[in-house]
Amino acid sequence: MISKDMIQAINPYTTNIIGEYPVADKQKVREVIIKSRKAFCTWKNNIHKRSDILHNISHLLKKNRDTLAKIPTIEMGKPIKESRAEVEKCAAVMEFYAHNGEIYLHDEAVNTDANKSIIKFEPLGVIGSIMPWNFPYWQALRFAGPCLMAGNTIVLKPASNTIGCGIELQKLFQKVGFEDVFQTIIGNYKVAEHLIDSDVDGVTFTGSVEAGAKVAKRSSAQLKKCVLELGGSDPFIVCKDADLEKASLGAVKGRFINCGQSCIASKRFFIVKEIADEFIEKFVHKTEKLRIGDPMSNETDIGPLVNKKSLDNVENLVKDAVNHGGEIITGGEKMETNGYFYKPTILKNISSNSRIAKEELFGPIAPITIVDDDDEAIKLANDSEFGLGASIWTNDLEKAERFANQSQSGMVTVNNVVISDPRIPFGGIKKSGFGRELSKYGMLEFVNIKSVRFYDHLIKNHYVE
Repeated sequence: MISKDMIQAINPYTTNIIGEYPVADKQKVREVIIKSRKAFCTWKNNIHKRSDILHNISHLLKKNRDTLAKIPTIEMGKPIKESRAEVEKCAAVMEFYAHNGEIYLHDEAVNTDANKSIIKFEPLGVIGSIMPWNFPYWQALRFAGPCLMAGNTIVLKPASNTIGCGIELQKLFQKVGFEDVFQTIIGNYKVAEHLIDSDVDGVTFTGSVEAGAKVAKRSSAQLKKCVLELGGSDPFIVCKDADLEKASLGAVKGRFINCGQSCIASKRFFIVKEIADEFIEKFVHKTEKLRIGDPMSNETDIGPLVNKKSLDNVENLVKDAVNHGGEIITGGEKMETNGYFYKPTILKNISSNSRIAKEELFGPIAPITIVDDDDEAIKLANDSEFGLGASIWTNDLEKAERFANQSQSGMVTVNNVVISDPRIPFGGIKKSGFGRELSKYGMLEFVNIKSVRFYDHLIKNHYVE
């Protein structure tokens, strides 16, 4: 039996133990924060140096892509080709902020009654980052890139499933000689609590609604800024005038990437009845061609789920949907093999009372609801406690714009799936969280927006606050 002071890592493909890691105690967290605070005192001063370091990190990510990609594939079952793509995207986001960070942080001039008025953007200090396992490199660096470029330093607590990935990220900064600006601590939820309670100036969290609420409560009680990127249940609407070939390709990509374990994956499919049969036929045909197996194989499209708990949850969701009248069109069962595999599954006739219609789906299951028209689709799309992303497939761009205006979400994509992009803000509303990552807006989440006004005379008028 493993000690409570150790975390055990299991390969979800072989189900073998691949490592054991010591849990950081409160004193260890304190020591890491002290180092981070000391590093901040110099790191914040030179934006050109920060840009150079981000360029260097990007270079190392590209140079070591194949080696780095193997780690999440072993730790959480991501197909190796997707792991490589994740590392490449991380390199791109570091390059993006190395190039654009100074522009985003440049002082802004404002016309007021003063001789000179400017808005300055200054780093807050040490930021605690609590990140999940499903995109262990990307979710850490999509926050870290802009946050570091702004002049903050970072302490990362990676998920227990992907500790190796967190350690590798710290090693990258060690290689460029700035190990204390990005440090990784290992632990469970108690370590996350220690991190929030420590001398950090802000907290960012990506994960479940339940855990996010606890992070927000703990952070706000100490008046610490926090950003939450929580769950999603993104609608995927197919109108009768859509290109069904492209829409069905998008459905496969949007639902089954990373074995369906993505917050911005397409999770609720609303198909207008006139084209439902044709779309479903195309969707099923493409889904059944997905190759399932060893995530280390370049041929694999679908790997195992991250652990047995996730596998059992997916199985129970499908059973519940069937018990409420749902019909399995393809898949719908665990695979009789070693590893936590579940066949890519498509269902229809989804009851609004079933769990699959309400909960965030983290697995390879696609529930389809056939609707009478576009208005019903939009109404059902918004009938969710989540509000992260949404996509609509139509050749009528005026209709698409109306949907974008009506969609209760942080992101909308027309004729493509929702993805994260360093050039545009990423985040949601409702129980999908608050705050933004990426773009200029994400960069400004953890800065002090300081107003400075210069006068050569006293103000004559009397102003109230």
